[in-house]
Amino acid sequence: MKVYTKQGDKGTTSLIKTKNIPKSDDRIQLVGTMDELTSQIGMIRCRMALPETAALLKEIQNNLMTIMAGVADPYNIKYRLKEEQVLALEQEIDRMEGLFARRPGFVLPGDNPLSAQIDVTRTVARRCERWLSLVSIRYGADNMAKKYLNRLSDYFYILARYVDDLARNGQLAGADKQAAAEYPKKEEGESVMEKVSEQMSEQVIREVMKRIGQGGK
Repeated sequence: MKVYTKQGDKGTTSLIKTKNIPKSDDRIQLVGTMDELTSQIGMIRCRMALPETAALLKEIQNNLMTIMAGVADPYNIKYRLKEEQVLALEQEIDRMEGLFARRPGFVLPGDNPLSAQIDVTRTVARRCERWLSLVSIRYGADNMAKKYLNRLSDYFYILARYVDDLARNGQLAGADKQAAAEYPKKEEGESVMEKVSEQMSEQVIREVMKRIGQGGK
């Protein structure tokens, strides 16, 4: 079966029980934005070295898929979230807030690549919430889904600030797979800075010896 069907060439698409919907329809905008959000979460998940957080991110992706299915088939009770899924986000927000002291004032994203990626994801979650609010007015929507998306942007905000705190305390490599891979490995009995300093000193000595014609002796 080919991936392209050509059925949307005229700018229309379909939901589960509704055909020939313009692709500009609010429900299609919502589903598309939620698809974007799920992909953004995937970017975080592939970098996240904290196992419990990575597992929750995958669970969030699955919950978003359920919400999308509920938009496509709003009368199917299988596609409705439960209160415990909202509570799970709240509990994780509370847990992370207890791990660090939040700094007062407005936060500018960009202290480190991982938290910046999380902040981008937070803004997409907010956009999803806005679209869901509009769809709810015009077509109705699962109230638990509205609660979940509202908590979700709060979750990403706190997760980003937690990662910022880890970075300030020199612990970011423990949360970010990419940072851990790029961070110099510490050898036994020797600090990382000492090792880097020694390597730089050796390079300088080699360059000086080369310039005075003593290289290799």
